[in-house]
Amino acid sequence: MLTLKIIREQPSTVVARLAVKGFEAEATVAEIIALDDERKATQTALDANLAQQNVTAKEIGAFLTQGNKEAAELAKLHVAKLKALSAELEQKLGATEQRLNDKMALLPNLPSAQVPAGKTAEDNVVVRQGGDLPKLADNAAPHWELARKYDIIDFELGNKLTGAGFPVYKGRGAKLQRALIAFFLDENTRAGYLEVQPPHLVNADSGFGTGQLPDKEGQMYHATADDFYLIPTAEVPVTNIYRDVILNPAELPIMLTAYTPCFRREAGSYGKDVRGLNRLHQFDKVEIVRFELPRNSYAALEGMVEHVEKIVKKLELPYRILKLCGGDMSFASALTFDFEVYSAAQQKWLEVSSVSNFENFQANRLKCRYRADDKKTQLVHTLNGSSLALPRIVAALLENNQTENGIRIPAALQSYAGFEAIC
Repeated sequence: MLTLKIIREQPSTVVARLAVKGFEAEATVAEIIALDDERKATQTALDANLAQQNVTAKEIGAFLTQGNKEAAELAKLHVAKLKALSAELEQKLGATEQRLNDKMALLPNLPSAQVPAGKTAEDNVVVRQGGDLPKLADNAAPHWELARKYDIIDFELGNKLTGAGFPVYKGRGAKLQRALIAFFLDENTRAGYLEVQPPHLVNADSGFGTGQLPDKEGQMYHATADDFYLIPTAEVPVTNIYRDVILNPAELPIMLTAYTPCFRREAGSYGKDVRGLNRLHQFDKVEIVRFELPRNSYAALEGMVEHVEKIVKKLELPYRILKLCGGDMSFASALTFDFEVYSAAQQKWLEVSSVSNFENFQANRLKCRYRADDKKTQLVHTLNGSSLALPRIVAALLENNQTENGIRIPAALQSYAGFEAIC
């Protein structure tokens, strides 16, 4: 959530920056400022009323000491009226603060000045590219056909058990999943990230803290009986570990990694781009999350991008890194880099990671702060990235490494998988 300070002090800047994301914010900003003015006026009236109550309460004691019971009774009646007014003002203040918070929650994060202009994914900027595009035989198969041929992923069985978008991994397909998860976690912990294993369901406060609620409630599975949400990414529970926490600067940076299944409704997804592993409702992902001092967050973002890049290189996959334009960014992000790997049989690029700096947007929702040198509390910066999401990685590995004799497993994965090929 944007801070009230920046909205009040730089309203035109807020409106202009959000326009880069394609968000029309002028009316909402004006409403926020008006509600904050109303909140301040109500708070001032309440404070004055409470002060008058204290003065009058002291007068009652003085009147009683003087034996002036009539004046004391009049003063008591006045205090009763003041208390009734205080109750009204407190109710009004609470309602105004709620309306103010609701309006502020609707505003996306401001995009960084580094964010390129643009409205769709076609306007994203390729930062760099690596690896050679594989040359496959004319009869090369897409991964869903390879999965059936080698009996490693069963999409029909998943559809029977649950529905579309819930595949069943079998045999070496299941072992490949486990190998990738262990490989990613080991790469992250070697880089200094602490592994954690969070819950797979979260409460609404956690969803709000990272910006999934109220922005993406339609994409989340909701266990209504308990009012819990299945996590769309480990980012949600891991980042919320530090909700309502004041950190010592010496504790920063905090670097965490976690493996979780992820659940996304993906409402409206259909067509050829969702075949096989391209878009699922349940999938596995390893996440990295960082809490940083504001002055260090963009250097940390660069380091996270380089870290994910090293992992993709070890998988021997052709890749490219894109800087997302304003129109293709998430609600909470200030700057995002996407990783895509090339899927040779499909002849298309597949997104496998997003690495983002949220600056203090999530921290303001989380109330995650650190105590600065002047003893005042300041908001931290939060960052996260996929390191990595498995489905499209698996799709590219299967397609790009297919041969007449089976599917080759990259050298970096062989010790984790326990085999060199799927055949």
